[in-house]
Amino acid sequence: MGWCEVRVFGELETVVMDQLWSLGGTATVREVFERLNADRVIAYTTVLSTMDNLYRKGHLTRERVGKAHRYQTVLTHVEHTAGLMHEALSTGEDSEAVLTHFVGTMSDDELARLYQVMKNRPGTSA
Repeated sequence: MGWCEVRVFGELETVVMDQLWSLGGTATVREVFERLNADRVIAYTTVLSTMDNLYRKGHLTRERVGKAHRYQTVLTHVEHTAGLMHEALSTGEDSEAVLTHFVGTMSDDELARLYQVMKNRPGTSA
């Protein structure tokens, strides 16, 4: 998979993206607003402007459905998280130190899963 530029979202962007991902990656502003409004006081226009900003930044696509837009995430949550990890591991000369520290903080179960993923990767002998 080729990597596109992935960035860390701001706090509200993260909350909105999490809601979109939990809704299968697609929703209207109203659907996201109703879910967010159940847990916090937030204005509909705040959700609208946040989703519009994410659209303009290239993180969402949208399609007009009646009077509203249905937004779709460009990347799945898994793809976005993997992109952040890839970016963290490929930014500069300390990438080996970053990887070493990351692996050093993993539990035995996480290490076993990582080993299994590496073992199952085509063209890799782990």
